Amino acid sequence: MASQFLLLAFLAITCSVAIASDPSSLQDFCVADPASSVPVNGHACKDPKLVGANDFFFSGLHLAGNTSNPAGSKVTPATVTQIPGLNTFGISLVRIDYAPMGINPPHTHPRATEILTVVEGSLEVGFVTSNPENRLISKVLQKGDVFVFPVGLAHFQHNVWNSNAVAIAALSSQNPGAITLANAVFGSKPDISADVLAKAFQVDKNIVFNFQEKF
Repeated sequence: MASQFLLLAFLAITCSVAIASDPSSLQDFCVADPASSVPVNGHACKDPKLVGANDFFFSGLHLAGNTSNPAGSKVTPATVTQIPGLNTFGISLVRIDYAPMGINPPHTHPRATEILTVVEGSLEVGFVTSNPENRLISKVLQKGDVFVFPVGLAHFQHNVWNSNAVAIAALSSQNPGAITLANAVFGSKPDISADVLAKAFQVDKNIVFNFQEKF
């Protein structure tokens, strides 16, 4: 009886680990076909006979992004949207440009862990652990330094230099998604009730209305 219980426990753990990650590709590639109307989790495959080099190619990460915005940053993605050949491979890349003192505001990637390296400048980076600790883990990075943001946790970057900064980040999903916390909370469509937000943030409703006007 004990051996049967151990076997069942082992099978349960094995199955949970197997389900916890993206399935391995069962073919050489599955280039995304944006023209397909087939509803799948991801993208339907393009006919392999029609696949070419450009399906695996993207040019643009050498170009500086326009940081003339309130946050002072610009993310240039290279995900499955830009590179159809990434479909089913569980990986993508972004370039992030920062104006002096610019930020990549607190946000999460619901489907990906991120590993970031500083290409130019110096960045203060950090993430916050989940409830109830909500512990900030942060560090100032220099050129060539690498930092990891665990999947789903709120994180940020801040250019602490008085000159431009650049980072490249890889993410463990072809479509990592991004939820910028301030935009989600104060810029939802339709608005989250001011009563709810005022109570959640323990502020006057007029402050909530002011924030909602900004987003």
